[in-house]
Amino acid sequence: MSTAPQLVVHRDKELMAEAAAARLITKIVDAQASRGSASVVLTGGRNGNGLLAALASAPARDAIDWTRLDLWWGDERFLPEGDPDRNVTQAREALLDAVPLDPGRVHAMPASDGPYGSDVDAAAAAYAAELAKAAGPENHGTVPTFDVLMLGVGPDTHVASLFPELPAVRETDRTVVGVHGAPKPPPTRVTLTLPAIRAAREVWLLAAGEDKAGAAAIALSGAGEIQAPAAGAYGRQRTLWLLDAAAASQLPRTLYPPASP
Repeated sequence: MSTAPQLVVHRDKELMAEAAAARLITKIVDAQASRGSASVVLTGGRNGNGLLAALASAPARDAIDWTRLDLWWGDERFLPEGDPDRNVTQAREALLDAVPLDPGRVHAMPASDGPYGSDVDAAAAAYAAELAKAAGPENHGTVPTFDVLMLGVGPDTHVASLFPELPAVRETDRTVVGVHGAPKPPPTRVTLTLPAIRAAREVWLLAAGEDKAGAAAIALSGAGEIQAPAAGAYGRQRTLWLLDAAAASQLPRTLYPPASP
């Protein structure tokens, strides 16, 4: 069952990143207090990395027990380990190397020079198996119930590596798939599917900049998920769009409260 999206619009992308980082700290601390640990799915791109950098410099970051945090990824570029274009490489630089995480709870997607070599479909299947292993009896199916799953929204409405009209966005059974022929480089990727994304308690969609305004307007106007994958991304308890004023510029003001900072 989908949850109606809630919108928060910030003045600019810097304020959006800082506010989202503060919001994430609160979510993680609350989850750790109530369940002992927390589970978060990270996103790459400029907004995802901006949020991580803001979190790294946030005074409240030490409120998190980093050893009781599981980190997953929504998608990954299928490139060699340590490649600067890999989401995990950028996340390590922005935040992960600066905090005392348990390495066993940092679930990076396989690299193209890893145990599966250049077989992206085998790499995707292995990540699906890792998710299934982490799913407990209290979870829904073969993925853990993530506390927060974050997604950047592309100018074409793609989220993770689910691009409009391509096979991955049509997947209804598998939780992770290999992507061949993505319309933006690199063409080969690993991605969570919509069923896996919808297992999260909360899904946060991040969009900042004028180039994201059209995508936000399409996804929030009732478009179908095959044509606009961002429209199909929602959480079990909450779906939150975090935007800056430029990305919200084509949305009707009736969609979000005028008091948004």
